[in-house]
Amino acid sequence: MSKARIRLLQQAGLYLASLAVALFVLAPFAWLFISSLASGADLLAKPLRWWPAHASLQRYITILTTQDSGSAAYVFRHALWNSARTAAGATGLALVVGLFAAYALARFEFRGRRVLTLFFLSTYMLPPIALIVALYMLMGQLHLRDTITGLVLVYSSFVTPFVVWIMRGYFSTIPRELEEAAEVDGCSRMQAFWRVAVPLSLPGLVTTIIFAILMAWDEFLYALILTSSVDAKTIPVAIAEFSGQHMVDYGMIAAGGVLAALPPVLLALVLQRHIIAGLSAGAVKG
Repeated sequence: MSKARIRLLQQAGLYLASLAVALFVLAPFAWLFISSLASGADLLAKPLRWWPAHASLQRYITILTTQDSGSAAYVFRHALWNSARTAAGATGLALVVGLFAAYALARFEFRGRRVLTLFFLSTYMLPPIALIVALYMLMGQLHLRDTITGLVLVYSSFVTPFVVWIMRGYFSTIPRELEEAAEVDGCSRMQAFWRVAVPLSLPGLVTTIIFAILMAWDEFLYALILTSSVDAKTIPVAIAEFSGQHMVDYGMIAAGGVLAALPPVLLALVLQRHIIAGLSAGAVKG
């Protein structure tokens, strides 16, 4: 067998393997979308129907247009906006604190730097259930229960260590000589940080922002315990409310899952080039 034919077979095998992985990853999302279109009878039909006999977008219309403030669909629509505000606020606060902390840990020599870095990582690794009682009491004393501000502060407590840990690695890969050259040209330390370090770490920064948003967007336990009204409930809590005491509306849960997945997917598609560059750089430099 010639080398060209062997190479062709290897490429064909690689493409087939990639297709199998893509199908394995995307199949649950495809089934989620199909379930959101199916009627209740189609969802419970035996044998299973891979495509509903009566597909309908009625669940999406209900979620996006209902004005009944007591319905789960109305709560879910407001939860979309609440989750967007919470994720943006927590990510923004984590970046303000985390970027400077990461740069300091990467550039400045001081006693206990390694211990402090590991401390940041250890706080990220703490299970939420171990902190929920203390946070619940603290938010009560600060009158921040059932508020977006309270969720932003709580979420930033676990998003910030993630930002510090990832961005510290990226800042460490940037040659110090570039910042020193900028300082020779008249830049202050802060100007060198903004004009040299941050632009050079942009792929890693974009990737970090995406994952930070996803962490805040998908969080369930803190939102479940700390919120109780439509003014602060987030998407994971709103989706859970489609499950009642005596029945579970699987179709609405599926529709809610599709709508909840759309913003992160669209964000990832828009910033795909930066994400790939950031992950590739991390793989090479790490």
